[in-house]
Amino acid sequence: VSEVELKTAPEVLIVEDHKVACDGGGSALGHPKVWYEMGDEHYVTCKYCDRLFILKDSEQIQADRPDLM
Repeated sequence: VSEVELKTAPEVLIVEDHKVACDGGGSALGHPKVWYEMGDEHYVTCKYCDRLFILKDSEQIQADRPDLM
């Protein structure tokens, strides 16, 4: 995850699974529920709302941004 991605993401969510779902927050401004698989990247960005999902055990996040843990 780049510093730019961390700074520009409207929301950063720390998750415990490689597979995540996003519906934009479920409000009136939400979007259809979509599922993402992180694969080897340990993070994924929603293509609809730009939410950033980061795997909790990601070594990069633990080293670079412990405040997110």
